[in-house]
Amino acid sequence: MAGVPPETLRHLRCPICGQPLAPAPTAATTALRCPAGHSFDVARQGYVNLTAGRAPHSGDTPAMVAAREAFLGAGHYDFISAALAARAVAAAGGTTGTGAAAQRQAPGPGGSTTYPDLVVDAGAGTGRHLAAVLDALPTATGLALDASKPALRRAARAHPRAGAALCDTWRRLPLADGAAGLLLNVFAPRNGAEFRRVLRPDGTLLVVTPAADHLHELVDLLGLLRVDPAKEERVAGSLTPHFTPGDVTERRHTLRLTRAEVRTLVEMGPSAWHTDADRLDGRIGTLVEPVPVTAAVRIAAYHPR
Repeated sequence: MAGVPPETLRHLRCPICGQPLAPAPTAATTALRCPAGHSFDVARQGYVNLTAGRAPHSGDTPAMVAAREAFLGAGHYDFISAALAARAVAAAGGTTGTGAAAQRQAPGPGGSTTYPDLVVDAGAGTGRHLAAVLDALPTATGLALDASKPALRRAARAHPRAGAALCDTWRRLPLADGAAGLLLNVFAPRNGAEFRRVLRPDGTLLVVTPAADHLHELVDLLGLLRVDPAKEERVAGSLTPHFTPGDVTERRHTLRLTRAEVRTLVEMGPSAWHTDADRLDGRIGTLVEPVPVTAAVRIAAYHPR
């Protein structure tokens, strides 16, 4: 089915009754249907709507998604994608190659590579990080989950081995138990119980959160939201009932941005909901180019209990 690779489709489940989904094309549209007759449309852009009714929120706006596409497309956060790809291959028992891609390695004595059949990105946005991980795992397929239709229109085209589904990640995920070998969560909400349910017992959850000094040069100057000092404790509190914490790494990169790119950076994130456009333009206008900005993230691994 267009937009939903077969190897991804077999893991999807009806959000109403939990039964498997299969293609049910009609003269008017293309849809997925379960044995109970519940039907879910596949949008012409390639993503399937698995919200099972009215969603409580619509996620990122078209303007935020366009800003994110421009900023990520310029490569500013490729260091995050590369780190995720390396961690994904390491979790699968392989080794990375050069750059963002990775190469498989023969298993060591008594061991084996256990590449995941399915990589799920919960809160995938435009799907750029998921695409980098799939490039590093050549036998895996992917699924981008998000509540934003504008984001999923892009995520559905992010990689030929990835599908995309509209859903609320705070609710039951439209996936079979133990479907995913690897689950990504990048700057997105965390549903610990559901993440545990859909992850294989030998799977890995990789969570990316902003470090304390992320974008610190801009926070006071532009009036942006600060990183919660209790962020690490809150993340651990939501996940440790269901997962055992693994290793944590931090990655930092100094971005050198134009004033236009600084504005795009603000527009793509949560501060976009809380800043006055005219005041923001005035403050950005005082910046001297190139603007040095610290991008700093924590990448934490978790394993199912």
